[in-house]
This record gives sequence, C-alpha cells and structure tokens, in this order.
Amino acid sequence: MKVQTLYGPVQEDIVLVEAQFDLIKQVELVPLAQMLDHVLGAGGKRIRPGLALLGGTFGDYDLDKLVPLAASIELLHTATLVHDDVIDAAATRRGRATANHLYDNAVSVMIGDFLFAHAADLVARIGNVRVVRLFARTLMKIVTGELDQDVGAFDASKQIGDYLKRIGGKTASLFATACEGGAIAAGAPEPYAEALRDYGHNLGVAFQIVDDILDFVGDEAVMGKPAGSDLMQGTLTLPALFAMEEAAGKAAITRLFGARRNKAALLEEALAIIRSGDAVPRSQTVAEEYARRATLAIESLPDTEGHRTLDELTRYVLMRES
Repeated sequence: MKVQTLYGPVQEDIVLVEAQFDLIKQVELVPLAQMLDHVLGAGGKRIRPGLALLGGTFGDYDLDKLVPLAASIELLHTATLVHDDVIDAAATRRGRATANHLYDNAVSVMIGDFLFAHAADLVARIGNVRVVRLFARTLMKIVTGELDQDVGAFDASKQIGDYLKRIGGKTASLFATACEGGAIAAGAPEPYAEALRDYGHNLGVAFQIVDDILDFVGDEAVMGKPAGSDLMQGTLTLPALFAMEEAAGKAAITRLFGARRNKAALLEEALAIIRSGDAVPRSQTVAEEYARRATLAIESLPDTEGHRTLDELTRYVLMRES
C-alpha cells in the first residue's frame, strides 16, 4: 500500500489532523514554537490517527469529534517518544535529531508535558466522558509499559510472556484506544467498539513485533538507527528472546548485558546469532498470528470500505520496511 492511499475513505481527512498540529505550534514563546515545529514536523505515516478516523466510519462520522480525537492520539504518542528519547539518551529518531539532542533533557521533558496537556485538551473537546476516561487509562498503561521496560533493562531473565505484556501496554494499548475511541466518539454500536478495540490491540502487538524484527534486519538508513539498538539499551525483544532459547544466543546476550567494555563487538556477535538462526522467522510467524487475530476480530463488522481498509492495514503492518 502507498502512504498516499493507506487510509482509504479517511485519507483526505488526515490533512485536517495535521492542521491541528499547525495550530498547536502557534504559541507566543518563539523558542517553544521552534521546538514544537521540530517535534511535530517529523511526519510519519500517522497510523494511529488513521485508525481513529477509520473507527469512526462505523458510526456517525463527525469530523468535529473525530479530528480532535485523532490529533490527541498522535500527540500522546509523540509525547511518549519525546520522553523515551530523554530516558534512552537517544541522539536520533528515524534519522532526525531528537529534541533532547538539540536542546537538553529538562527542556525536552517540558516539551513532552506540553504535548500531553494539549492532547488532554483536545480529547476533552469531544465532550464524551467515556472517551476521556479511555484516554486517561491508556496513558497509565503506556507509562506502566515504559516503566517495565526501563526498570527491567539488562535483565536477561525476562520471558516471552513479560515481553508480550510490556508491548501490550507500551504500544498496543494506544492502537486499541485509537480504534475503540473512534467508534465511541462516532456513537457506533457497542459490539462494533469492542471488536475494533480487539482489532487495535492485536494489530498493535503485530506492529511492535515487526518493529522489533526490523531492529535486527532492517535497513539502517531507512530505520534511522543502528541495528541492535534495543539490545544496546538492554531491552529484550521477541527475536532476542527466541535466540536465547539456544545456549549460544543466551551466552552472547548475557555477555553483552554484563559488559562494560567492548560492547560493540559483543553486540555484533549477538546480532550474528540472531540473524543466522530461526529467531527472526519465528518472530514473523508470531506477528502474522496477531495480524490474523486482528482480522478475525472485525470479521462480523459490516463490509464497508473502512472495513476493507482495516484488513489492508493488517497486511501492510506485516510487510512494512520502516
């Protein structure tokens, strides 16, 4: 699928979401305006706001409600990325300098807080208490997932169940909220909202697993980060966990996590083991299973262009290269 047609019947309305970001940048404090322009100007495929709009197609497609919701979802996502980069001391993201690299950690944290506040303001404009509560609970899940990742860094005892629980909060919860929130804001029937929530959760898990696979085998120029960045940060993802089921993989990753010197060489050793074994294809199989669950979750929904677009998105998530 081309980015220009990724969201089918709601593609043209993504522009209205982008316009919300332009309004946010119009602040009196010039340095803040410049910082917001950098953070919000990174672009991207806007899959989360796209899902919110698509969820709205199963009810009363009211852009006065759905555009603020879609924008709030993306702002929440962007704010978490800004804070992530501070925690990870990341210099780049997707090939662009991070806010904390251009400015400093304290300023970057405040930029993230500013985005969180704007996201909350936008979601409150919808005038639906249920959506506001959903938004708040999702933020708590995201933070819990991030905390689990950070406090568990360099812990080689983590299991696949721990990983799935973490990405369920860190990534999948926002996908689920985008889909369910769009349905709720549009007044869709409750069974539709529940089906879309399940779709979003499973799609989000598949999305994150593919992201974690690309961290090992993706094109570094396209990804905008060095291969094995997760391992260097002490994060065990699914390919690494599968590799650790073999003695060689477990030994290599354990050595990397415990090392204070020569980490680059140890990383290359771990990467070679992960890439040469069955860890990557096994991970891809798991991603495909979650994508299948996503498709099944909405099987009973009306056969509309929005439904067909959601089915196409599951295939896109599995095939994407960045």
